[in-house]
Order: sequence, then structure tokens, then C-alpha cells
Amino acid sequence: MIKSMTAFARAEVKEGDLNVVIEIRTYNNRYLDFSIRLPHGYSAIEDKMKGEIKKTVSRGRVDVKTYIKSEAEDSKIIEVKASRALALKDTLSTLKKEYDIKPKISMESLFGQTGVLESVTKDKDIDKEWPIVSKCLAKALVDLDGMRLVEGEFIQKDFVKRLTYIEDSVAKIEGEMDGILDVYQEKLKDRIEKLTKGEVELDPARIAQEAAILADKSDVSEEVTRSDSHIKQFREIMEKNEPSGQKLNFLLQEFNREFNTMGSKIGNASISHIVVDLKSELEKLREQVQNIE
Repeated sequence: MIKSMTAFARAEVKEGDLNVVIEIRTYNNRYLDFSIRLPHGYSAIEDKMKGEIKKTVSRGRVDVKTYIKSEAEDSKIIEVKASRALALKDTLSTLKKEYDIKPKISMESLFGQTGVLESVTKDKDIDKEWPIVSKCLAKALVDLDGMRLVEGEFIQKDFVKRLTYIEDSVAKIEGEMDGILDVYQEKLKDRIEKLTKGEVELDPARIAQEAAILADKSDVSEEVTRSDSHIKQFREIMEKNEPSGQKLNFLLQEFNREFNTMGSKIGNASISHIVVDLKSELEKLREQVQNIE
């Protein structure tokens, strides 16, 4: 089935003191490209996240925002600098004994200039937290894939409609070609009669021979057969459960080659108009193919 490259998903998982929120946005891109934003201290899980995403997404731009918060003491501890604390103690003792000064020490001063206390961020326990992050990521990827499938269904319906139009148009060209020999014979007769003003007797055998040569040069039966084959392939690829964007884009190039050849071979005005319409439909298909994985 066809999947769109454009989608969004958000998931949240809370276990114990850890709360994880992951947002994923995907965009059109020729190749698979990542932009993963992680909180400070979690860079070690970036490659693991990429590995999990690759199992679901094979092409496109993937933007991931990850929010991880620990409610355990706001993930920080207070550390006492022993040497500074002892120095401060000696200084305060001297001020009291020798100068009868009893300064008041606030918590702010202990954290500030004295540097006795420092707030230190705990080391991240990646091995413990990764399973929770992975669970949240898996949840987000399921929702993302669901949205990509829904969007892909709309695109596939448009493909089916346009393929049917192309198929009918190719059948019309094939039908028009059935009487092309008679058309060329009449054109040759009219042209010769105008040039000779009817003073030269026409040789029916020679006219038929020249018309046959023109008809042979204008024969597009091979192009019609290949176009029918491309239509069949297009439909088969759409139904497969695998990325199809690049294959379908290649098929559209083949379609374009067949239609260009038809247009250059055929001098029939009505058929030329059909070819122009076909190329217009191809362009619309090509625009849509850029949106699928």
C-alpha cells in the first residue's frame, strides 16, 4: 500500500519518576534524513532512535523532538565542597573568638561566593531510561505510520482515477490507428491532385504503397503495448506492502518516453491532442509521486 511521506505523531509515556514525550514530523525528501533533538545528557541514544525509526520510515525528512523529565529531585543533588567548608568554618571561628563578630551565613551565600555548596546534575542512567524512551518512540511511530497510510490511501485513489484515464486514452489512440492507412491514402490523393491540378492520372497501387510506408512509420503499436504494460506494473506496485515512490517515478519516466514517441510518429491531429492530454496527466501523477515513500 502507498504511504505518504508527510505526517505527524505525538506520544507520551510516564513510568516511575520518568516522563517522556516524543513528537515526530515527516516531510518529503528524496533520501532518508534525520533531525533529532534530545535533552542535555541524552546524546548517547540518538543512534538507537535512528535505528528504530528506520524500521518504519525508509524515505523522507524525519524531525524528532524528545522531552525527558525526571521528577526525582529534579534530577539534581547538592554537593558539599569539603575544603571550602572547612576554610569557611575556620574563618568564622576566628572572627568570633578574636573580633567578637558573629556573621550570619545564608543558604544563598553558601551556594554563591563561598562555593561551599554546589548543585550537581545527576549522571543519566541511559540503560535504565532507554526502555521507557523506546516504548514512547514505538508508540509515536505506530501513530505516524497510521497517518501516513491514511494520507497514502487518498493519493492512491487519485492515482487509480488518473491511470484509468490514461488507459482509456491509450485505447483511443489504438482505435484511431486502425483506420490510419485509409487516412493517409486520402491525404496523398488530395495532395497530389492539388499539386497536379488533376492533370496526372493517379496510380492506386503507388498511392497504396506510399500510404503503407507512412502508416508503417507512424505505427505506435509497440508504444501502446509498452504503455499498457506500464499501467499494469503501476497498479501492481501500488498494492505491494513496500516503499514504492522511486519505482513509480521511474515508471512515469517510461510513460513519458512512450508518449513522446507517439507524438513524434503520428501526424493525426486528434491523436496529437490525446497525447498532449496524456502528458498533462503524467505531470499531475509526477507531482503526487513526490509525496509518497
